[in-house]
Amino acid sequence: MEEFTNILTAIDSVIWGPPLIALILLGGIFLTFRLRGLQFRTLGLALKYTFKNEEDGKGEVTSFGALCTAMSATVGTGNIVGIATAVVAGGPGALFWMWLAAIFGMATKFSEGLLAVKFRTMDKKGHVLGGPFYYIENGMGQKWRWLAKAFAFFGMCVALFGMGTFTQINSISSAVTGFFDPAMSHTVNILGGEFSIATVIGGLFTAVLAGLVIIGGLKRIATFSEKVVPAMVVVFLVFSFTLIFYNIDKLPATLLLIVQHAFGLQAFGAGMFGAILIAMQMGLARGIFANEAGLGSAPIAAAAAKTNEPARQGLVTMTQTFIDSIIICSMTGLALVMTNTYGIPGLEGAAVTNAAFQAGLPFLPPEVVSFILMVCLALFGFTTILGWNYYGERCFEYFFNRNARGLKIYRWLYILCLFVGPYMTVSAVWTIADIFNACMAVPNMIALFALSGVTAKEAYNYLNRLKKAKGNEKAMEPRPDDSDDWKTPKKAAYQKMEEQIQRNG
Repeated sequence: MEEFTNILTAIDSVIWGPPLIALILLGGIFLTFRLRGLQFRTLGLALKYTFKNEEDGKGEVTSFGALCTAMSATVGTGNIVGIATAVVAGGPGALFWMWLAAIFGMATKFSEGLLAVKFRTMDKKGHVLGGPFYYIENGMGQKWRWLAKAFAFFGMCVALFGMGTFTQINSISSAVTGFFDPAMSHTVNILGGEFSIATVIGGLFTAVLAGLVIIGGLKRIATFSEKVVPAMVVVFLVFSFTLIFYNIDKLPATLLLIVQHAFGLQAFGAGMFGAILIAMQMGLARGIFANEAGLGSAPIAAAAAKTNEPARQGLVTMTQTFIDSIIICSMTGLALVMTNTYGIPGLEGAAVTNAAFQAGLPFLPPEVVSFILMVCLALFGFTTILGWNYYGERCFEYFFNRNARGLKIYRWLYILCLFVGPYMTVSAVWTIADIFNACMAVPNMIALFALSGVTAKEAYNYLNRLKKAKGNEKAMEPRPDDSDDWKTPKKAAYQKMEEQIQRNG
């Protein structure tokens, strides 16, 4: 297993090297300039739209439901365990690069949400399918269909072996074990390793419960997410803000330390460059893992939203990155740095975050802190399992031309992976996720660059119409017909989809 982990680490270091970091970060910067800093100018409007659904919009779920489905996939163990892993490996400076990626990533996420709705397809039964595979095929043209297929394939892999299953169930079971059996007093031998009975029970319970929701499909996932996601976010934020306010005297020094580490100011010579690169790599990788900007996952959920305005849904989708990275991930990162627990030898994953909250909230019994954190992590991970199952299914539908029988097999394979995840090592799990994330991001970023002109045109048109109507959506002019740049390929996609449905049943 150690040799396998070393191989994965070597692959990960190559994939997540300077080229991909530059592609994603510069992509966000490019889109920010192309959209004239839209994420700064319209953040207030975007947050307003988050809780205000569009009337008479076409789609499968409300805009808020689509956002919660996307949030259920992004607000996961990456916000607790992933950020801890980044700070432990890359130092406090990783937080700075995570923030930078999030700021520019909001423009990326806006573009994804807009294009998802603009180029989505809908059959006669009202079933929506959209995301990078369709804005690549319909937006860039049929000759790029191979790139859309590549995205769909890697999307399935991320769901099955990355964000959707292994990382989430592994982190949940580790948190359960850390609370109920931290000393590993009751163990069993599984797959040649010693595991706590708490790990086994926690993993089995989560896998079975997730399976019951997954079988219900998108609407059950969206309904569950709308109720659970807002509640779990509020609980974690209250918990985190309490820690920060209790240790508010350490905040200035913490922020200074983050900036110093981000630019290698505590190292010299060659070590300075190495420190910066490691901090950038870990901050960007874990930041993208947490908010998924540029990955192409969120537009799959955004495409199902009941809306007639692509730009409006782009604004709603953009808030996901702001809430996830700028707010939630920052809470975890600040807790780690303020308590100086990220450097404790032997601690990894959820254990680092648990130690930080115990140290930062000394007036609470350690058992209470561990229990609250365990519940937050379990809910975060569970909702991510559900969200990524939906993403994986949509990728499967596209890749295999809507094969209904194969989709059922995929669902059971996904659930099977949940049973395996608890028995993998933390480092191997997160490294696998990083590798597939990178492979998924490349096709999506190529499409965002290629279609940036379409994105800018649609955004300017929407904001100009809204301005003329003095902010009143109901008084806005109808959205102009854009048949010359997207209706024809979309019509062909409809016909193709109907043929596939008839062939595959």
